[in-house]
Amino acid sequence: MAQNRVNVAGVDVSTDHYIAGQRIASKKHFLDRSPIDGAALADVSAGGAAEADMAVTAARRAFPAWAALGPEGRAPILRRFAEGILARSADLSAVETVDNGSLLSGNQHRVVPRAALNISYFAEHALTLRGHTIDSPEVVNHIHYDPAGVAVLITPWNGPMMLTTWKIGPALAAGNTIVVKPPEWAPLTCSLLADIAHEAGVPAGVLNVVQGIGEEAGAALVQHSDVDRISFTGSTDTAQIIGAAAAHSITPVSMELGGKSPFIVCADADLKAAAQTVAGQYINAGQVCLAGTRILVEEPVAEKFLGMIRDAVSHMTVGDPRDANTRVGPLIHPDHFARVEGFVERARSEGVEFLWGGARHNQGELYFQPTLIAGARRDQEIFQSEVFGPVLTWNTFRNDHEAIEVANATKYGLAATLFCGNEERAMRIASGVVAGTAWVNCFFVRELAAPFGGARRSGIGREGSKYGIEEYLEIKAVTLAGL
Repeated sequence: MAQNRVNVAGVDVSTDHYIAGQRIASKKHFLDRSPIDGAALADVSAGGAAEADMAVTAARRAFPAWAALGPEGRAPILRRFAEGILARSADLSAVETVDNGSLLSGNQHRVVPRAALNISYFAEHALTLRGHTIDSPEVVNHIHYDPAGVAVLITPWNGPMMLTTWKIGPALAAGNTIVVKPPEWAPLTCSLLADIAHEAGVPAGVLNVVQGIGEEAGAALVQHSDVDRISFTGSTDTAQIIGAAAAHSITPVSMELGGKSPFIVCADADLKAAAQTVAGQYINAGQVCLAGTRILVEEPVAEKFLGMIRDAVSHMTVGDPRDANTRVGPLIHPDHFARVEGFVERARSEGVEFLWGGARHNQGELYFQPTLIAGARRDQEIFQSEVFGPVLTWNTFRNDHEAIEVANATKYGLAATLFCGNEERAMRIASGVVAGTAWVNCFFVRELAAPFGGARRSGIGREGSKYGIEEYLEIKAVTLAGL
C-alpha cells in the first residue's frame, strides 16, 4: 500500500495520508517528535486544501454503497476491524506511548481493549436502530434513522487512539463515510488504524485519514461545503474557530471540549480511596480533559486529607512512560510545556501557596512536577482556566451549598468527581453541580451505554450509546395518510 514508512518503536508505520484506500504523499511535511526524549520519530505528510478535497470527494463517492449495506452488512466488517485492533495491541500500544508519552501499561491493558470495544459496540448497537411507528387517528408516522453522509472527525493528542475510535465506531456503524484529521503532535496510531481498517475490508473511501497542521488540513476540512457532520474533541478556543467555519455551510457540529472539573470530598467519605483517586488526577501528566483539577474538601477533614494525598503522591514515580513503575510521564510538546509553566508562574506571581511541586522535574525537558496550589481565589486564572498539566488547586468548603457554589464557579461543565458516604447527600450535591458527568465514589468510568459530554463551554452534544450514534444520523419522519 505505502512507500513512505518508518520504524517507530519496532513497528512499521506509514507517514502518508490514507485516501480512497491508497496512501497519498504530500510535498509538505511536518516533524513528529517523541515527548519522552525529544527523538525524531517521522517526517509526516502535511495535507492542505487539496488533500482535504480529495478525501471528502472519496468519502462522498463511497457513501451510497456503504450506507446501502445497512447495519447488518456493515457489522461483520466492523467486527473484523475491532478484532484487528486487538491483534495489533502490542504495536498500537508501543507507538502510542512513544508518540504522545502516555503510559505503556495503560495503553496495553486499558486503551487498546477499549479502542476495539468502541468499534464493536457500535456495530452491534446499530443493529437495534430499526426505527418505529407513531400511530394517530388520521396518519401513520414511520420514524427512520438515516446516515447523515460524510463526517469529519478531528481528534486530540492526549488520547488519539481511544478518542479516534470513540468517533469512528458510531460514525461508521451509522452508515456514514469519514475523514479523520489526527493530531499533528501524535498522528501515528491513527495511521496504523487506517492499515487495520484496510486489512479488515473497510471499503476504499469509507475511512480516510488526512494528516497535517490544524490551521491547514483541519481548516480545509471543516470549511468544506460537502461535509455533513463535524465531530471535534479538543480545546474550547479551537472549537470556536471550527464552529465559526461550520456555520457558513450550516454543518452540524458535536464537540467534547475542555474542563476545569471539581473533585469534591465530604467529611464522611472513604478518605483513603479519595486520596488515591486525587493522586490519580496526575496520570498522563494531567493531560486529561475530565480530570478533577480543583480539589474541594470539607473543612473538618481537610488537614488529615491533605496528608493522605501527600503520601499517595509521594509514591508516584515521574519518568519514562515505557517503565511499568512510572505513574507520571512527560508533557506532549515544548509549546505545551511552556503553556503549563506559564500558568504556574503567573499563579506564583499572584501569591498563591505551593503545597508541592511547581517546577520542571529533573527527569527531562518535558517533565513537570506534580503540583498542588492552595490559596487561589475564584477569580484567578489558575482557578478558572484549564491548565492541562499536572497542576491541581486546593480549596475547602463548610457545607453543601458552598461546595456546589464553588464547584460551579467556572465557565466549564465537563465532569465532576464526588466522594461521599451518604447516598442522599451525594445525589443532592451531584444534582446541583453543572457537569455532563458526575462520578460518585469512582472516577473515569466511561460506560459505552451512557452519554458523555459537557455543559457550558465544555461541549455540544453527547458521545456514547444511542446519544453518540444519533450525532451521525438524520432522524426522518415519513407520514402516511390514506394508504
